[in-house]
Amino acid sequence: MLMWLRMAPALHLIFLLIIHKVSSAEWGVNYSTSHICALKDSSVIISCTFTYPSPGYQIMKVFWTKNSVHGPDPPDLSEDPEYSQRLQYLGDKQQNCTVRLSHVTKKDEHQYYFRFITDVTEGRWTGRPGVRLSVTDLQLESPERVTEGDSVNLTCKSSCKLTDTPTFIWYRNSEMSLEHIGDKLILSSVRGDAGRYRCGVHGHTSPEVSLIVIYPPRIVSVSISGSAVIVEGDSVTLNCSSDSNNPALNFSWFKVKSLVGSGRIFNISKISSDDSEKYKCKVLSEHGDKYSAAVTLNVQYPPRNVSASVTDSGQLWSDSVSLSCISDSNPPALNFSWFKENQSSAVGSGQSFSAVQSGRFYCEAHNPHGAKRSDAVTVTVHQHAERNIIIITATSGGLLVIIFIIIIILCIIKKQRSVKSKGLTVTQNDLYSDPGSAADALYASVNPRISAECRDAEEIQYATVQYHRNTQMKREEEEEQRQCDNKPVQQPDQDHSGSNAETVQNSVIYSSVR
Repeated sequence: MLMWLRMAPALHLIFLLIIHKVSSAEWGVNYSTSHICALKDSSVIISCTFTYPSPGYQIMKVFWTKNSVHGPDPPDLSEDPEYSQRLQYLGDKQQNCTVRLSHVTKKDEHQYYFRFITDVTEGRWTGRPGVRLSVTDLQLESPERVTEGDSVNLTCKSSCKLTDTPTFIWYRNSEMSLEHIGDKLILSSVRGDAGRYRCGVHGHTSPEVSLIVIYPPRIVSVSISGSAVIVEGDSVTLNCSSDSNNPALNFSWFKVKSLVGSGRIFNISKISSDDSEKYKCKVLSEHGDKYSAAVTLNVQYPPRNVSASVTDSGQLWSDSVSLSCISDSNPPALNFSWFKENQSSAVGSGQSFSAVQSGRFYCEAHNPHGAKRSDAVTVTVHQHAERNIIIITATSGGLLVIIFIIIIILCIIKKQRSVKSKGLTVTQNDLYSDPGSAADALYASVNPRISAECRDAEEIQYATVQYHRNTQMKREEEEEQRQCDNKPVQQPDQDHSGSNAETVQNSVIYSSVR
């Protein structure tokens, strides 16, 4: 009996437990999952069912809440302004408690519970432990830079594992690349795969991630910023660009073959004509290097080093002097003006100028960027009188040469005649070798022409007096003159006509000898 009394409380406890278990089996909420991972801005469906004793109980109210406190009923989400427009019941509210929540955000991350109330005071039930809602974004995980030829894994990640296994869509440069089930995209042996990538699920996409494929520079170019026309004193900036996006690239600048700078940008402040050269840049990477094509800087400047020079001092017969103007300028000077010192107005134009007056002259060269004058040069121009004197002197000299030649010719002729005269004298001496016949021949040869010749002998003497004669010739002339004065004129015989001709010839010869 005592033993029975000791066992009674234990049996009573067991009986109460059995009754509670049966009662609990009739009251409850069943959730399809205890945790939901949803994408931001997506819609979430929370599936659930609930049970209660029936018949005997009638459902008076069902609702979802995010507060599981005991005591008074927690707030109904459908009456909360933050949820009222986004929460929609899909169940029949008798046994199905499924609900949809739209446009979820990070603020919606909570533990949610379903609660129902019956017409019996003790007939209230809250489904615990409820459903945990997590809201996540899509994030693309990718290496920022890869080397050409390597393989790359791109992973579409979220802070929680999505409840459903979605189909991922991959985008490259804002264009859909391919569909791939799973959150990983593998690119093997990358080369031309550089670009901007993002992944998406059901219209929700991740932020873009740039994938840079590193390779040796293949295209290197130089651009010039600033005005198209570079003038001395300007600032000029050269930019070097490469098709490789490797930030570790090294840039070097060369002027012809000399290293003049480094960096992607090369600046020349207050450029001068000495900087008019060919420039190129060199891009160096860990995979190789490449030179750009050379660019030429054409620096323009106003005229300088302007000089005037005498190109033709003039011949003795010229009354002008030619001058030339030379300048160093870019572009070359095309306009030239000539000035005479102490005169404000120009006296000529053009690169060449003929000065007709003596004086000091200078030139001024012009191009689009300015003008510059030369130093003055002294010019002496020969006048007309000096030229005429020189011409007369030259002419007189020529006449003297001609007269000298004529005198030589006359001397030669005189010498020839002298030789002939000697021959005739020998012949006459032979005639005189016979005294008797010689006298007869001599007188027989006298004719009126001889008399006339004798009458004019005095005139002939005067005509020939300028020639020098020796003493013998003078005596012969005096003898002949006496004969002409004393002898009567004889008429020639008809039979001696031949000898008369010979006498006339001899007479002419004698007169020419004088």
